[in-house]
Amino acid sequence: MGPKGWPGVVYHEGGIEHRLPTEVDRDRKGPAGKYGTGFLNPAMAGNRTRSVLMLEHIGKTVLGEVKKIQILDALCATGIRTRRWLEETSQDVSSRLRVKMCDMDEEALEWARSNLENDDLKKNVVVIQGDARKEILRQGWHWIDLDPYGSPVPFLDLAMQATARRSVISISATDTAALSGSSPGPLRRRYGARVHMDGLKHDSGLRVLLASAAKAAARHDRVIRPLLSIWDSHHLRVTILVERSKMGASAVDANLGWRVASPNDSIVDSSIQAGLLPEHDSGSRPMHVMLPLNAYPNLNAGVSGPLWTGDIGDPDVMASMSETAAEEICKFSDPEMNLKEVRRAKRAVKRICDEGKAIHGRHLVITDALPSFVGGGDPPSPTKMAETLRGEGFCAEVSRYAEPSFRTDAPWSAVLQAFMSLN
Repeated sequence: MGPKGWPGVVYHEGGIEHRLPTEVDRDRKGPAGKYGTGFLNPAMAGNRTRSVLMLEHIGKTVLGEVKKIQILDALCATGIRTRRWLEETSQDVSSRLRVKMCDMDEEALEWARSNLENDDLKKNVVVIQGDARKEILRQGWHWIDLDPYGSPVPFLDLAMQATARRSVISISATDTAALSGSSPGPLRRRYGARVHMDGLKHDSGLRVLLASAAKAAARHDRVIRPLLSIWDSHHLRVTILVERSKMGASAVDANLGWRVASPNDSIVDSSIQAGLLPEHDSGSRPMHVMLPLNAYPNLNAGVSGPLWTGDIGDPDVMASMSETAAEEICKFSDPEMNLKEVRRAKRAVKRICDEGKAIHGRHLVITDALPSFVGGGDPPSPTKMAETLRGEGFCAEVSRYAEPSFRTDAPWSAVLQAFMSLN
């Protein structure tokens, strides 16, 4: 006996066929309502695709020696993320997964159980009705997925306490208006931060979220290393490696600081002295620079923070998210259906693999903002800017960031020269 309304309607995503109580628009964008039995937001499909590829990579590397990978799919709803993990990762990884799915909505969980019924690895899944905040603390986890409606802040300390010696936490935040500075009140209350409203506001939001995770980790003698940070439509998503280290936790402030827009010479020099900007940027005025936490910049001068000032991704993890890898998880026998899912899966990882080559670069440049900053010219193509800088021997790649942009380790003077040459 399935839940009321079973078998419902068929929904296709990635490589699986999933059943829902009511039909949803597969190409729907933006946030979905909080309430309603069988909640599933198709706008999060790319998020789930990336989590499959992430688990595949981490399962073979960081967690490669773990015989039973303990995973909590908190706030799982009808369980599509867990099913995709089980069906779309390789046998070497999927056979080691031990997943607990948790949600408050019992009717949604009935759909989750029925969807799992014909899955080969259903024996490795436990479905729990209850508060995820309680379930997190019941055991140690190698992987925790947090995908709440709104802010993830209430879950951060709990998740950090429950990590194994080395664990991964994926954190979604749909309170994008707060994190990007559009709602400064909630931003201050939830994250203790501010964000300058310019083209990098969503990147700053990702870094504010990372800073919150880093501080939560430090409170429990742990440190984080960002693996992937994405702004995707209506939500922000960061995935971090969490490791136990009292020494590292004591030094958490070393990776926290401020972002300053249109800095003066003094601020640029301070950034260089703090190691947050290369020496070769001396004498220039980039569009943005980072300052250490103890710099205390004038908060009326285009400042964002406190935020994470280090790299926001790992090159090896990002390299694993190729379009080829995304295509391989789509397994529908119907050629037309499979082609549609392949296109969506590729779109979910577009540019991530290449951007990983330049993720260490200190400059994320919004090309549409360059002419006004420089004082003339036309907005250049991010692709041509990156090509020009690579031709000069620097790392430069078009960014996944949802504004036309590129990321580079080139000095600001070289960025300006490339801009002038294209104008």
